[in-house]
Amino acid sequence: MPELPDIVAYISALEPRIVGQPLQRVRLSNAFLLRTAQPPLASVEGRIVRELRRIGKHIVIGVENDLWLALHLMIAGRLHWRVPEAKLAGRQSLAAFDFPNGSLVLTEAGTKRRASLHVLSGEESLHSIDAGGIDIFSSNLNSFRAALAAENHTLKRALTDPRLVSGIGNAYSDEILHAAQLSPIALTHRLGSQEWERLFAATRHTLELWVNRLRTEAMAGFPEKVTAFRKDMAVHGRYGEPCPRCGDTVLRIRYADKETNYCARCQTNGRVLADRSLSRLLGSDWPRTLEELEALKGR
Repeated sequence: MPELPDIVAYISALEPRIVGQPLQRVRLSNAFLLRTAQPPLASVEGRIVRELRRIGKHIVIGVENDLWLALHLMIAGRLHWRVPEAKLAGRQSLAAFDFPNGSLVLTEAGTKRRASLHVLSGEESLHSIDAGGIDIFSSNLNSFRAALAAENHTLKRALTDPRLVSGIGNAYSDEILHAAQLSPIALTHRLGSQEWERLFAATRHTLELWVNRLRTEAMAGFPEKVTAFRKDMAVHGRYGEPCPRCGDTVLRIRYADKETNYCARCQTNGRVLADRSLSRLLGSDWPRTLEELEALKGR
């Protein structure tokens, strides 16, 4: 699933291409993509794009007359910049947003249609797609700690809960926890002050690192290979490979449709997280599907 750094990269690539340009037409090949009826989709056509924003994991395109298009790519949705009026070919092509200089095409791999498009009217309407999580770049240690410790959850759940922190998912939570040298199943109510400091610093540093790296890549060309598995990641997607910090083998926890990667030596004092009590803990703390997690709204 594209997360905060990926969404920022998409926006960085889109801004010079579509801001100031008229959105000539929106073509849908799958009606289920559109999740709102009012205002009608046709109301955005012919209007000039004024700005782009990130709200959680949504890419939000603002056009004239205070209208907004909000795209959520979910797990397998991806964006592509194609020639003007590009053909929507194949079952994976769901929509095209046509501009004079090119077409922004949305595809979604697989058979499940999870990606969504909302058409909204007015600034206030954007609150309906905002789960309420804090922006890590505008928060401080105190607000970060208050948000994550509002409920007693595992760190993995707290970091990926959109009600608590904006834009973090499975991949970057693994990287953050490895950088902080904290267990993914440590409970928020049991962290000490130094652990909170490490977690906050690791969250900021990890996201800044990847935002800068992916934004630089986007300057060279439109991001066509957005993936949760990148070769420079420390642990995510590297099960069975050596930890870059200590050399021990990267391990994993598998629960429902998620996988968490971690280093036992660096994060859990050598303990391998694979017993029945762990399964019970995950069953009570983590939603079973990514859809359930993404559907969470503010408390």
